[in-house]
Amino acid sequence: MRILVATAVSVERDAVARAFTGPAPAVDVLAVGVGPALAAAATATALTRAAQEGSGYGLVVSAGIGGGFLPHAPVGSLVVADEITVADLGAETADGFVPVTELGFGAVTHRPPAALVRAAAAATGGRAGAVLTVSTVTGTAARADALRERHPSALAEAMEGFGVAEAARLHGVPVLEIRAVSNPVGPRDRAAWRIGDALAALTEGFGKLRPVLEGWNDHDD
Repeated sequence: MRILVATAVSVERDAVARAFTGPAPAVDVLAVGVGPALAAAATATALTRAAQEGSGYGLVVSAGIGGGFLPHAPVGSLVVADEITVADLGAETADGFVPVTELGFGAVTHRPPAALVRAAAAATGGRAGAVLTVSTVTGTAARADALRERHPSALAEAMEGFGVAEAARLHGVPVLEIRAVSNPVGPRDRAAWRIGDALAALTEGFGKLRPVLEGWNDHDD
């Protein structure tokens, strides 16, 4: 099975790629850009090109670093998404935020294959929970609290997962999301970021995940 791993930027791409040195399944690691729109466009382009070449992908993985909701996802930990939810696609109203689905459009959540999520969490020691996709990174305690209130199962936030998942859905390909936590979700404090630690955790996590990816197929669920 051919696998596409979509990261936002090159340092994340390189961190994942380090886990696939030596003989490996057909894994392509691509930096698709920052944010859901660019991630969706670049992922869809890669999926289309592979299909046209007759070597389509059997799985898409959105991977990288992100913010973690304390206390359940501390810095340096791994989160495996059991749901990929876009948190800010909708409308602000006098009564609060309304997701786009309540306006009668689209989708806000994609659910990765449950068996794959369980296997990935067990192999990596990661925690399974919701990963939120946002277009604007959370920078205040008030917004962090609001997100947790709307999404009680949320463990992490990042900027690309939902875009990658939308592209995968349009191509009929299963999706998975894995995030290594580099900072707490909340007040923006760059001194508290541990990007190097998160990238190292990402490499280690994919090293442990590799046998799962090699052995998984979409009939396991």
